[in-house]
Amino acid sequence: MGTQDGHASLKRAVGFPQVALFGLGSMLGAGIYGLIGEAAKELGSAIWIAFVVSMVAALLTGLSYASIASRYPRAGGAAYVTQRAYGRPMLSYVVGLAVVCSGLTSIATQSNVVARNFMGVTGIDAPQSVLAIGFLVLLAGVLFRGISESLWLNALCTVVEAFGLLLVIAVGVSYWGSANLLELPAGESGEALSGSVVLLVAQGAVLTFFSFIGFEDMLNVSEEVREPERTMPKAIIAAMLAATAIYIAVAVTAVSVVPWRELAEAPGPLILVVERAAPWFPTSVYAGITIFAVANTALVNYVMASRLLYGMSRQGLLPEAFGRVHATRHTPYVAIAALLVIVVALSLVGNIGALAASTVLLLLTVFTAVNIALVVLQSRKGEAKGRFEIPRVVPILGAALCATLIVVRIAEGDWAAPLIAGGLLLAILVLYLVTGAGREGRIDAFLESESAS
Repeated sequence: MGTQDGHASLKRAVGFPQVALFGLGSMLGAGIYGLIGEAAKELGSAIWIAFVVSMVAALLTGLSYASIASRYPRAGGAAYVTQRAYGRPMLSYVVGLAVVCSGLTSIATQSNVVARNFMGVTGIDAPQSVLAIGFLVLLAGVLFRGISESLWLNALCTVVEAFGLLLVIAVGVSYWGSANLLELPAGESGEALSGSVVLLVAQGAVLTFFSFIGFEDMLNVSEEVREPERTMPKAIIAAMLAATAIYIAVAVTAVSVVPWRELAEAPGPLILVVERAAPWFPTSVYAGITIFAVANTALVNYVMASRLLYGMSRQGLLPEAFGRVHATRHTPYVAIAALLVIVVALSLVGNIGALAASTVLLLLTVFTAVNIALVVLQSRKGEAKGRFEIPRVVPILGAALCATLIVVRIAEGDWAAPLIAGGLLLAILVLYLVTGAGREGRIDAFLESESAS
């Protein structure tokens, strides 16, 4: 795919290994290094169960995305699917920009984390904002260079961050069998909470569920994947299974080496595991590994957001400029540049933790809408099927689960995230009404061309 309508377009240059690593890299983030401790507070030494349950739960939506990728390998991702299913430009616009918002906050947050860790490792005394901006410009340069270069950098970062987790397993595997892997936290008076096992597992699964939500990132690069109808479903499922195996092994190792009560209180649980199991290993290396892990998260989200803007432009939901592709590099350079301006501004704001937390609710809302969209498309007569079809009950259960998680997150009592998420949705809606997006006739032309194809 080199040209489209006489203009340069995205290039199918990505194979199965790259896109599978892209998905794995989006799931194996730096968050796992602290998540083990948080999960230990909820489930004691049985934290491995939380990862199993959350993977099964996430796989419902993951299978929906795999089926969608085999049917409609488009860069527009969720925005394209919702437009095709519901035919409501406003809904597609809100869904697409909600996903973009989640990516922007992640990129801006990670840029500051990279800068801070880089200063700690190298000892360089420079303004953190300058290093953060330099990192963002570097990312933009890689993205402009090409999708192959972007995904090879992602592969490098993924290998490094996976090495950090595999190292934990390697130095601690000899401890396996030394701990009771079903020991649950006790109540305030010391009694076992075995009667609340289902509730505890559910709480742990909610906590770890978000370790597996890289399928939206993967869907948005499907237009640049070779034979996406076959490749994308296999890559999505492979990435989720690989992440699950690593997470479970890390969880078992962690509670085997260090008692779960200590893990729950440790500021760096996995670093503590390595210190206990391999005192000879320089744990300062983990600071360097963290840089790769955090940088990878930013890279994945940057690739996803740029392709989503491109896809939404092609649909007629955003100005045509965002759909422009460089003639020789075959990358959406206008979208990449626009995102750079926004994330640089966000990185200078400082603490946007509350904003980042709110985007989790936005993503769950998007997943609910996408699952229902697949049900609609499966039920529609004449709709082309993909090479990876799933029973209708799968997206129905996926939508129900994501909707339940939204309720659970809101019921936690912290109203900051729901209010910010609602404010973002309202702002996106106002932007849609003010700009008249999707009402220029371009979206009709797009849908006609899609129907013809």
